[in-house]
Amino acid sequence: MDEKTLQAVMGLIMYGGDAKSCAMEALKAAKAGDFNAARAKLKQAKQELANAHNAQTEMLTNEAKGETVQMTLLTVHSQDHLMTGITFVDLAEELVELYEYIAQK
Repeated sequence: MDEKTLQAVMGLIMYGGDAKSCAMEALKAAKAGDFNAARAKLKQAKQELANAHNAQTEMLTNEAKGETVQMTLLTVHSQDHLMTGITFVDLAEELVELYEYIAQK
């Protein structure tokens, strides 16, 4: 795997993991009733996902240009981190809304 691809793959792992961590912090804040902090953490999680998407787009663009990406366990793992991060952030958004709805009752 060349250095450029390795950096993109590691970016997916890092940003996907950071997004999931921010989403978890958002849930903890919402559970404690701090909805401003929860929304701020969700916003940060979405930014981390945007960073991950940028890394993924670079990989896809390079492949479209004919630069084949070597499929390794690390490459697959990076995609897992991204998809887990996306799923977790989506779920956290719904749960934060639910916590806020319950708190208003």
